[in-house]
Amino acid sequence: MRCEYGAKRGRKVAVAMSGGVDSSVTAYLLKEAGYEVIGITMDLLELGCEIEQSDICCSLQAFEDAKDVADRLGIKHYIIDCKAEFEQRVINFFVDEYLSGSTPNPCVVCNPMIKFGLLLDRARQLGVEYLATGHYARIEQKDARFVIRKGVDSTKDQSYFLYRLTQEQLSKAIMPLGNYQKADVRKIAEQLGLKTAAKSESQEICFIPQNNYQEFIRQRAANRLVPGDILNNDGNIIGRHEGIAFYTIGQRRGLGIAVGKPIYVIRIDSGKNAVVVGDKDLLYSQHLTAKSMNWVSVPGITSGLELMARIRYLHKETKAFVSPLEVDMVSVEFDEPQQAITPGQSVVFYRDDEVVGGGIIRAEQSG
Repeated sequence: MRCEYGAKRGRKVAVAMSGGVDSSVTAYLLKEAGYEVIGITMDLLELGCEIEQSDICCSLQAFEDAKDVADRLGIKHYIIDCKAEFEQRVINFFVDEYLSGSTPNPCVVCNPMIKFGLLLDRARQLGVEYLATGHYARIEQKDARFVIRKGVDSTKDQSYFLYRLTQEQLSKAIMPLGNYQKADVRKIAEQLGLKTAAKSESQEICFIPQNNYQEFIRQRAANRLVPGDILNNDGNIIGRHEGIAFYTIGQRRGLGIAVGKPIYVIRIDSGKNAVVVGDKDLLYSQHLTAKSMNWVSVPGITSGLELMARIRYLHKETKAFVSPLEVDMVSVEFDEPQQAITPGQSVVFYRDDEVVGGGIIRAEQSG
């Protein structure tokens, strides 16, 4: 297996600089390794995310921090206009999915469509061959395929978010931080005296102010929010909701219902515009189906495989049997029941530390 980090040295690479410590150190490491490095930062500011928080990647402060680091490293820095495409492909998708009762992961969409799609295409106009990011994951070539492996820092591994990258995109991707611990990355930045060395990490969606997705959707799609019924698992009406976009599987708070015991959102029935609630034990299931499959370490599957599966980013991997259905769909049976399997989220499959592939969890048909 050949690591692509070292194989491309001497080539021209653009580093996607978000104004954070990870992309800053990525630029430094690649320059030290002999690459011809430029920094590029996505401009998303007309999306209504003129956020003052310095740890948000689309803030004005982030722009200034990225340029400061580029100047310190002696590399050119460019701002790339991605506003219209990001709005159409990520923001609108995000809002539409919530309005349909799903819970999307925008990073899973942004990586192939924007970072390694649009941004790489724009960078190529500057004579760039490769795009580097500060993801904690490793891209390697194994026989005839490029594969994604987990980052060595298990607490920061971001391989989950990258499973939708195509083989062509992976062939142009460089992610040096996959070989580093986060603490060592900060230490490098401190030794270099980089402005971003002590910068806090954002745990939020980059375009959502204060991580308040409900208010974001309300501002963008108030006329598409349709009130409806909250049902118990027997189909009885026990309350009203303002719109299914404001609910997700496993939610307990904010239901506005008092029944004398904890209850949770167990299903969202978009056909009936209803939110279904029930006891916690009703959140568990051993089965899901996934659509829009993308295979990474294999070209596809023609029979069932036993793999490890993760149903959301912070979920613990568990054994599962994955079977092909129709084109771009699979059935997944878990060894043990899983809590809050959520339509719209991604299920990602692993073999050891390699990403085998993944897909979008489908809503199960209600009876």
